[in-house]
Amino acid sequence: MSQQFVIAPETIIQAYTLGIFPMAASRDAEDIQFFQPDIRGVLPIKPPQIPKRLQRLLRKQPFEIHWNQNFPAVIDGCAAPRSDTQDTWINPQIRRLYISLHMLGFAHSVEVYKEGQLVGGLYGVAIGGAFFGESMFSRVSNASKIALCHLMARLRYGNFKLLDAQFLNDHLIQFGIESIDKDDFQKQLEHAINSKASLGLDVPESIILQSLWQDNNVTS
Repeated sequence: MSQQFVIAPETIIQAYTLGIFPMAASRDAEDIQFFQPDIRGVLPIKPPQIPKRLQRLLRKQPFEIHWNQNFPAVIDGCAAPRSDTQDTWINPQIRRLYISLHMLGFAHSVEVYKEGQLVGGLYGVAIGGAFFGESMFSRVSNASKIALCHLMARLRYGNFKLLDAQFLNDHLIQFGIESIDKDDFQKQLEHAINSKASLGLDVPESIILQSLWQDNNVTS
């Protein structure tokens, strides 16, 4: 039997500050690997790019949005099989590490509820003025997209400088994802993690969204 190498949460934080992030090869993998892509996907937050149809949906407030109420349920939702794939890069060690990071105050979940049921969300890691998006899930239409909109709005409100999406994908094109090379990413990362920012989780979502509309800083 192979011996699993145990990684401390503090090692993950150090990796993020260097532009490196962990993933497992599969749900059943016994260990995790670290990645530093040559091309990085970054989402704009000043201003955030939110499609008009999602702006209209945000105004209707069809869901209840909460932060950090049930982090383990969000990571489990992200790890669950999907229509496009049955496997995941979230193995038990990844799950353990990010729950530990959550308990240490670094990892956060945006949770989308409908009629009291968790129907979507996302999680990621905040260090300084950088937020590293990890994964999202949706059990009803638009739930994960609404979670991302709320994340982008709060990062803008809290003076964050960087929203790292790690890889480019078609799903994030509508949110204006940009590709930057590793050197440019490292420059943005250094500036972001040394900046003062706050998620301001004591500020209600309604005020966060209100500031988004009032400031006229939303593009589509």
